[in-house]
Amino acid sequence: QVQLVEFGGGLVQSGGSLRLSCAASGFTFSNYAMSWYRQAPGKERELVAVISSAGGSTNYADSGKGRFTISRDNAKNTVYLQMNSLKSEDTAVYYCNARIFQRYYWGQGTQVTVSS
Repeated sequence: QVQLVEFGGGLVQSGGSLRLSCAASGFTFSNYAMSWYRQAPGKERELVAVISSAGGSTNYADSGKGRFTISRDNAKNTVYLQMNSLKSEDTAVYYCNARIFQRYYWGQGTQVTVSS
C-alpha cells in the first residue's frame, strides 16, 4: 500500500534552516507529482510546494517563495523540502502528499517549530 514517511522536523531559531524528507513506497514514485502541505494550530491545511513527476517543474505558495525549495530523487523515492530563513509563522506540522488516481495520500506529518 502507499506509504509516505516524513523526516527532518524539529525546533529551529528564526532565520535558521531545516530540510524535510519524505520517503515514499507502494507506488511508482517517478510517475506522480508530489507536494508538501502544512497545518498550523487552529488553521486549515495549506499547500506549500509542488514538484512534477520528473522534477522539472515546481510551484510554491507565496509564503515560501524565495525561501523554500522542493526537490526529489526518483532513484531514492524521496521528496525534499529545503526551508531557509525560517520565520515563526512557518511553525506547523508539515505533510508529504501524493495524489494517485484522484485519491490523496498523506504521511503522518513532521512538526516544525520556529522560535523567535
